[in-house]
Amino acid sequence: MVRQLKTAVWIAALVTFMGVDTAAEIKRTADGKPDFSGYYDIALLTPLQRPREYGDNLYLTPERAEEIAEAEAKRMAAGNRVKDPNREAPPEGGDGSAGAAGNVGGYDSFWIDRGEGAVLVDGKFRTSIITDPANGRMPPMTESAQAARSERFAAFAGRPRNNEGRAWWLDVGDGSGPYDNPEQRPLAERCIIGFSSTAPILPSLYNNHKRIVQTPDTVMILNEMVHDARIARMNSEHAPSEIQRWLGDAISWWEDETLVIETTNFLPRGNRGRSEEFKLVERFSALENGDVLYSFTASDPQTWTASWSGEYVWPRSEEPVYEYACHEGNYSFGNIMRGARRLEADARAAGGEE
Repeated sequence: MVRQLKTAVWIAALVTFMGVDTAAEIKRTADGKPDFSGYYDIALLTPLQRPREYGDNLYLTPERAEEIAEAEAKRMAAGNRVKDPNREAPPEGGDGSAGAAGNVGGYDSFWIDRGEGAVLVDGKFRTSIITDPANGRMPPMTESAQAARSERFAAFAGRPRNNEGRAWWLDVGDGSGPYDNPEQRPLAERCIIGFSSTAPILPSLYNNHKRIVQTPDTVMILNEMVHDARIARMNSEHAPSEIQRWLGDAISWWEDETLVIETTNFLPRGNRGRSEEFKLVERFSALENGDVLYSFTASDPQTWTASWSGEYVWPRSEEPVYEYACHEGNYSFGNIMRGARRLEADARAAGGEE
């Protein structure tokens, strides 16, 4: 059976979550606190937001969980089929594939690690990571946040659905486009912060190994997708609000056996459309088998009409975290800009311009 189904024996109803005293079994530091230091593999198929078909139902049946796991296994097997090394190049204009591959075909499943099954919490499979609101979906955005999002998307209003290999931005507005300046490009593309979520920490398409290093006065959580290391000071105060960071300002404390991390002061530009008021509170609870129950609450009155919360289990792993090299010093970034200039030159030449 898949990895997450096997964990049913390990977590056996998540005794810490149920309030059972497991102080004798939990690994502890020299000062007696639960010791979270180590590696974790958080890859799982449970989505952040619950598919609408489940309504307010938080739980999957074991049969449905197995169906989801088997479907993913089939997709991975199909994507990993050995390809003919002598096959022809994709046809001019692409092979019809969509997405970031640029309509010429992408990587195979070797690079994908979405997990093998749905997450188990309290011995039951979950339909979503989000637990509040009750429908398992993020709350509605405020009117101002919706307007700001529309404004951001307006810059790409003329972009074709698939990559057509032309300077489409020259046909929109004043001809300025998203490749006019390197600093216009997304932060993940520039290898400044990763494209996976670090606040809260959520599973991604791949590279789901995390590392925690815990000392009496500091907790470090490494999300190696572009070296995002979050450092939380123990029993401290937040920096002044005008001091903002890509990953925010994190402080931490203990509530009985639970480690609490509160993060504020995010740079809005790097915070996926959230405002300066965004705040994240995360809780880490040790399980007797070495896993961690991770829960969080995100709030931002300028972005959402209510706060939202979620939880899932971080399984321990013996596998270390390896470097995510992004694109090695941004050597390819120059080609992104040069490619845009080439497309612009081709468009002007086709229009009879010098």
